Formats: sequence, C-alpha cells, structure tokens
Amino acid sequence: MAKKPKKQQQSGGTPATVALTAAGVEFTVHSYDHDPAHPSYGEEAAEAMGVSPDRVFKTLVAEVDGTLTVAVVPVAGSLDLKALAAAVGGKRAAMADPALAERTTGYVRGGISPLGQRKRLPTVLDDSAKAHATICVSAGRRGLEVELSPTDLADLTKAVLAPVGRA
Repeated sequence: MAKKPKKQQQSGGTPATVALTAAGVEFTVHSYDHDPAHPSYGEEAAEAMGVSPDRVFKTLVAEVDGTLTVAVVPVAGSLDLKALAAAVGGKRAAMADPALAERTTGYVRGGISPLGQRKRLPTVLDDSAKAHATICVSAGRRGLEVELSPTDLADLTKAVLAPVGRA
C-alpha cells in the first residue's frame, strides 16, 4: 500500500523524488547500502528491501529505430527488444550505449529512474506491473528505490503499457 508523499530534504532529493513530490502522488522511498560487487542492481534492490523481484522494476534505455526509448521491466526477467519496438511502432530495437543513456537521462547506470529524466523519452512499462498495487523503481541513485502505484508511474512518464518483459 502506498503511503503519503515523503518530503525530501533538499540535499537528499533526486530529480525523481522531486518530480513525484511536485506531482502530489503517493510514494515511499526505500534506501539500502549499495554493494558495488553485487552482480545485479535490480536483484540487489529486491533482496535488500525484502520485496519479490517481480515487484521491483529496472529501467533500461534502448534505441528503437534510432530513438532512445525507456523500458521498465521486472528485474526477475529481461527485456524483449522486438516487443519494445512493436510497442512504440518501431521495427528494430537495440540496447543504447550506456554513456549515451547516462548523458540523456541525467542518471548513472544502475540508478536510472524512469522519473525526472533530463530529457523525457518515450517510455514503455511492462504490463505485468498492473498485477501489483505498488511497484518499486529506481529513485535516481544506486541504493535508492521509490515505491508507487503502476498507474501513477504510467501517468507521470506517459508510458505505454505493453508486454515487453520476458521471464
């Protein structure tokens, strides 16, 4: 269940939490100590928070026909690039260069949030998110997650819901 918005201290806020607060949506911030040696940012987040990996979603940046596009999929699975391309009316998709993704979103790899990005990109949220009252996504920093309703996430990012994740 979502809680009332948390007020972020200026020094502790990220563009994602600032955007959530400004939008007035309910969200909860979860922080944990990030272990740089952990092989998966998303699995680390799920383990640290004690949340099922199918409720923790990773933010991936791909290029669809030359346009950077954000995919938000469960950490328990992977991104189906063909499905992503189809969801945005494209033909071909490939993972974006990590440096380009970081420059464009304003976030570092492992901390890219679908919210509060430097440049708004077309976004696709895996439709499995609808099965949950709340999901967790990066809050814009490694070791920081935000929990919110998938409907609020889709509304704020203007996301298309489509089956783009695979087990």
